[in-house]
Order: sequence, then structure tokens, then C-alpha cells
Amino acid sequence: MRVRHRMEIALTPEHFETVEQHFRRLHEPAFGAAHAAADPSIRPDGTAVAFTGSVFTELVGQAVTRVCLAEAGGVRILTEGAGSQRMPRFSPDGTLLAHLSDAERPGDFQLDVLDVATGTSVWRPRVPGTVEYLSWSPDGSALLLGVAGYGADLAGGQGSGTTASGPGEVPDWAPVVDTNSPERGARSIWIAEPAAGPRSWVLRQVSGPGTNVWEACWAGSDALVCVTSPGAGEESWYTADLRRIARADGTQTVLCTGERQFGVPSASPSGRTVAVVEALCSDRQVVAGDLVLITVDATGSAADSVRIDTNGVDVTSTGWLDEDRLGWTGIRGLDTVVGEYERTSGKVTELWQGVDTFGGRYPELSFSTHGHAGVRHGYDRYPELVIVRGDSVHTIASLAHPGADYLSAIAGTAEAVTWTAPDGLEIQGILCRPAGPGPFPLVTHLHGGPVWGFRSSWSMAFQGTPLLVGRGYAVLHPNPRGSAGRGQRFVEAVFGDMGGSDTQDVLSGIDAMIARGIADPDRLGLMGGSYGGFMSAWLITQDERFAAAAPTAPVTDWISQHHTSNIPHFDRIFLADEPLSYTGRYVERSPLRFAAQVRTPTLLTAGALDRCTPAGQAMEFHRALVESGVESTLVVYPQEGHGVRAFPALIDHCARVLGWFERHMAPASAGDGAVPAQGSGAGGAAG
Repeated sequence: MRVRHRMEIALTPEHFETVEQHFRRLHEPAFGAAHAAADPSIRPDGTAVAFTGSVFTELVGQAVTRVCLAEAGGVRILTEGAGSQRMPRFSPDGTLLAHLSDAERPGDFQLDVLDVATGTSVWRPRVPGTVEYLSWSPDGSALLLGVAGYGADLAGGQGSGTTASGPGEVPDWAPVVDTNSPERGARSIWIAEPAAGPRSWVLRQVSGPGTNVWEACWAGSDALVCVTSPGAGEESWYTADLRRIARADGTQTVLCTGERQFGVPSASPSGRTVAVVEALCSDRQVVAGDLVLITVDATGSAADSVRIDTNGVDVTSTGWLDEDRLGWTGIRGLDTVVGEYERTSGKVTELWQGVDTFGGRYPELSFSTHGHAGVRHGYDRYPELVIVRGDSVHTIASLAHPGADYLSAIAGTAEAVTWTAPDGLEIQGILCRPAGPGPFPLVTHLHGGPVWGFRSSWSMAFQGTPLLVGRGYAVLHPNPRGSAGRGQRFVEAVFGDMGGSDTQDVLSGIDAMIARGIADPDRLGLMGGSYGGFMSAWLITQDERFAAAAPTAPVTDWISQHHTSNIPHFDRIFLADEPLSYTGRYVERSPLRFAAQVRTPTLLTAGALDRCTPAGQAMEFHRALVESGVESTLVVYPQEGHGVRAFPALIDHCARVLGWFERHMAPASAGDGAVPAQGSGAGGAAG
């Protein structure tokens, strides 16, 4: 019987105080300023980039967002006051800046249009629902608004839950009602267009009843291209099609259908050529795959379509520069790639490739003839606003501050690693580690999806990663089969096999880290959220070597998941089986079935508002582990959804994860790492 190294460090107030000080040292130097950026929009003359800036003034809740402008002189916050403002978009002539604001009611975002010269608001209309995105028509004559009905489902990447409930107070006793009505929380397309008088506008809905529009773009100035479905529930997105909707009368023409999902459509200025990404996807708004171009004839119908060879890049964002040139960005392996496609010649040109990324979950750019604007960042690069011109990246403004320097000082290094799975397939990952020769206690962080992927990014998509490295842990981020960035065949390898070959991909990666002297075989841990939560729970049922596990928002029973989640179509697709049979992969790949085999102490975390992987999934597994005599703790945050995002819950979550690993697989000198312990003088004024 193997004896594990185990320092009995209880989860004490010192863990919480240490983690709180850590976040204060990170964020307080940027209080009142933009510390993160999203939604870039390049000014038509290419001289500046508007963006959504996240701003903290205290570590309570989530950061408010403001419309900001990055230009040669630095960063300016353009909006202020009640609520949040986000998603700025310059008009084609550069005189107006449209954005969204929830100043009147939290979460209920409505259109606000600013005069760029004066900074004053010139129009604030209201629509019946919350506006999720907007864009100007190519001629600047109108604005497209993507409107979600009150109570509409949010995607898992948005934290799950629903949009705002609508005007008026909802009493505490009011029930939560769920129906199969196709109109509940429907998404629609509205257009704001000129009326009589100077800068006078009117609003009207373009999409008709029974058509739910998930996302849309202009196709010329007289039509829209939309990803649509009859149903409005989150599960309906998986079977959505691509169609053209006429601006004048809402006439619809289906352009493309398929067995995979569609996302990030864009159209040439005339609307005659449409670009869309088609891919096997596990989540809405997380789309990476094949670039497809559709030619639209004079009647608005699809004349033909062609799949563009992007040399192994899974495309994640597109935008037309003119009638003939299409800009695109995406991922190939662990790299981000920016390129252009010339329609008449069919030539594909790669402009830039690197380990840093642009944007959030996947690379995203704002494309123009003056360059392509984005938010660049990496594990050792704090977010900055940049413009890609040719093969060069020009920094407009960095958001770096002393808190970023502090984090860089404790976060160690990130390096690309590869290893060979048992069947001979090469698997890629990113290893974050402290200085020194090792071996270190190793925490393997498993990503969500399964169709997603780790790339070099600030904090590696989890704010606890630098914290763990600073306390002496190495953290391995594997991209097993099913991950994006290596083409659709690699993604489809997880189809019908979740918890199968990808299990061996992960275990062989851990074996490789042990063989290379990086990981201590007696101090191995697991963590991850969503699908990573499932894999964290699944692996401890298949292998007894793990000293501790910390799954967040896991799936532990695929049958009950199917019947309680708002995305039941997902598990039916990816398990390639039927839940009502109560056999097959719905049972064989459920961690709950194998709970009696677990010996690993497990910390399970869930959000009470999570509709994607409901909290009952964590609760079922917790109770099964307790019945089997396994040390298990269940933590459910009442105001969190799919993941833990808001302060102080985030502090609490990170402290519990750190405390759990330090209790069961502590570094040789726990508490002596770069992250200061309570009383070291790092709190308060150090921010």
C-alpha cells in the first residue's frame, strides 16, 4: 500500500486571508481604471480602438464595464454613471459610437448612441428585451440589434442562468416556471433606421414569430444573415441553420443546413458572399472550425458554397475588408494565426502567427483595411490593445499596472509540452511551473467543452492558476482529443467517446510529466470546470493515484444531466446514444456509477443558478462518495451559475481549492512560496 505525502494543513482563515491579499495586490492598483478589455472596434481611420473595459472600484461582485478608447496617448474611459456600458461600435464614417448600457436596470442592456466629437448621447431607444449585440450597416444608414427576450437562456460561457427578467419587481414567492413554448425567451432581430428629422431614428423588428435568431450580421444594407432555429431554448442552437432575412419585409431564405453547428457569420459589403464557420461545437459562442464561403445570387438564394483551406487553422473570427478580401483569425495547435483570403484568386495569406492570443475564449479581431484590432495577451503578457498590420503587431496601449507586475513575479513560467498517447497520437498542452528543478506536486487542469482548448493566456483562463504556481505547484493544461485547434477530425475523435480515449490522453500526459522529473507521483491532483469538472470526477473513478481532486460544475450522471440541463441535445450528440435506454454510454461514462471505486479526497463546487450543469450533479456525486467512505466536501454558491465569477465568492472558491490541495498534497514548504501568507505585509496598502 502506497503512503502519500500529506501535510495536515486544515482549511483555516489564513487561506482565505492569503487569497484575499493576493487578489488585492493584483486588482487594487487598477481600481478605477480598465484592467481587462473585450469587444474591440477599430476606428474607421485606423488611429484608435474602442473597447469594453472592465473596471473595479472594490472587490465586490463582478467588475462594471465601460466604453473605453485606446489611442496613442493611452486609454480613456468614455462612459460613466450608473450600470455598465459595453460593445462599442464605430459608425462607418466615424462620427457616431453605438454601444449598450444597462443604466436603467441591471442586466437590461439597451442601445445608446454617442456623438464622437462631443461625447454626448444622441439617442437612447428601448426594445422589449435585452440587446446582446449590435452592428452598423455597411452604408451607415441603420443599426442591427440582436435582442434576447427577458428570461432567455444564457450560454455556459456567459455563466448560464438567464437574461434579466423584465421590467417590474419579481416577488420572492414567485415560482420559476419552465415550459416547452418555442417563444419563451426568444431572440429576435431589430433594426434602428432613420426617420424624418436630423438624427431621428425608429425601431422595428425584422425577424418574425417562430424564428429564433442566435446571431446575425449585415449582408449588404438591405439584408441580414442569421443563425436561426424554430425553438428558443438553449438546446435548439445545436440544430440551427443559416438563413438570409430581407430588411424590408423579413422574407427568409435558407442558405445552409448541416449536421454541425454554425457561428460567427460575416458578409461582404454587397452581401453577395457570406462567410461562416461550421464545426462540431459543445457550447454556443464557442465556435472554431471550417471556414465556408457561400455565394448569394440576385434572388437572395445560395448559388454555391466552398470550404476554404486555411492550412490547419480552426477559424474563430472573420470580417470583410472589401468586396474581395476576407480577414480571419483562429488557432492551429497552441498558436494563434491571423490571415486574409482573396476571393477572386482563392489565395490564402497568413499575416501573423504566435503563442499569444487575441480576445477571450477564442481569438477575435475587428477587421478593417487599416489593420485588424484586438486585445493581445499571454501568460507573461498583460492585456494590451493592438493593431495587426501586415506581419507586424503594433501596440496602441497596454493595460499593465503594478498588480500585473506582482502576478508575473509569482506566476512562474508557461511552456508548450507534448507527449504521446497510448495509441501513438501526439497530444499537446501547456505546463505552468515554479522556478527550480522539481519534482513538484502537479495539478492537472482540465478544460471545458470538450470542444475548447488551452492557449497561452493571462492566468490561463483560471485566476487560481498563478496562485497555485506561486505556492509551489506545477499546473498541466492538456488539450486531449476533442480540443479545438487541430481540425475537425481531431475534434470528432471525442464524438461518442467522452471519457474514453481522452482519458488516456490525460493520463499519459501525467505519466510524461513524472518521467521528465516535473511531477511528484505521490502528489498528483485534478481540477477543472464544466467538461473539465466531468473529467476530474471521471478520472478519479478510473485511477487511484490522485491525492486530491477539485471538480467545478461537473457532470457526474449523464442520465440525470440530460433530464435537468437546459442543453440536453449536447449529451445526445456527444455520447451518440439515447438517454431513455438507461444503458450504453449514458451509464458507462457516468462517474456516479463508479463512485464506490473512488479513494481520492474530493472538493465539489457548483453554482445554484447553473442551468447547463445543475448543482444536483455535484450533489449526487458528493453523497455517493460520502456513502463510500471517501472524504468529500460539497460547496454550492447561491448566486453563481456555470463557474464562480463574482467577488467575494471567487476569493472563497480559490481559497478552498488552494486549501484542499495544500491539505492533501502540499509542496515541501507549503506557505513559503511567492504568494505571501497572512501577516507578511502584503495586504491593504500594497494594492
